[in-house]
Amino acid sequence: MKITRLCACCMASLLISSAASATAVPESGQNNRVEWKVQQNWATSGKTLDMVNSLDGRFTYILNDKQQVQVYNNLGQLQGSIPVEEGVSNIDITPQGEILYLVNNAKQTFSSMAVSFVVDVDTTGAPFKGPADAPVTLALFTDFECPYCRQIIPLLDEVVAKNPKTVKLAFKNMPLKMHRFAEPAAKAALAAHEQGKFWEFHDRLFAEKKLSDEGIKQIAVDLKLDMAKFERDMASPEIQAKVQKDLAEAQNAGVSGTPTIFINGRVPKQRTFEGFQQIINEELQKKGIK
Repeated sequence: MKITRLCACCMASLLISSAASATAVPESGQNNRVEWKVQQNWATSGKTLDMVNSLDGRFTYILNDKQQVQVYNNLGQLQGSIPVEEGVSNIDITPQGEILYLVNNAKQTFSSMAVSFVVDVDTTGAPFKGPADAPVTLALFTDFECPYCRQIIPLLDEVVAKNPKTVKLAFKNMPLKMHRFAEPAAKAALAAHEQGKFWEFHDRLFAEKKLSDEGIKQIAVDLKLDMAKFERDMASPEIQAKVQKDLAEAQNAGVSGTPTIFINGRVPKQRTFEGFQQIINEELQKKGIK
């Protein structure tokens, strides 16, 4: 009996020792001319059959043996699972991951799927047009020196005007570094918002052919703002924090240019009234609103 127990103890000790040595992989190191360092390590569902990363590194697509392609963000958070046919053995994607390619060796077929992502955009405290409790929110990331941002204003105004009870347009700043006066203009518009004149200031900024510090100040004068408060607010850390918050959200949402619009977190593929209205109608239908 003692021998049996002793053998069992030795076996258990050996197994523990073996398991420890098997998992003791260094997180970084160097071998000859190759250096390595573990960057990510997360659990996946099922056996992995194939995988591919988006070019920007934001998303990883993993095909598993459960007839799924699971999509993870760069933090290892599961964004969703896409069902696929039995027999799919290989996958690939376009550079940004907006199209998923599937190879089914069992059926000897090739197919593709359009993929899009729903993004959470926080519009709390952002200037907006339309009902505060509107079921559909258009979140606009824009730059006051961007000519394309100026050109899209009539379309957005039309969308809001034709959906007066169901759509809210929320403004988010994304001043590009290449535009010298984009950030001062963003701060000025938010300072005007503190005096209830955001949209008037917004329209005047976009009406200017070329922005300047003097021109931005003159708009405030023309709108009869309290100049002492305007200048104080424009230079305040609170206004700076709001601009930085918008920029951080834009980066997290994968926004790379202006204007970028999200309709309840979805990016319209067609920048037309019909394209916008189709998504709006789909969102209203989801909520049971006719």
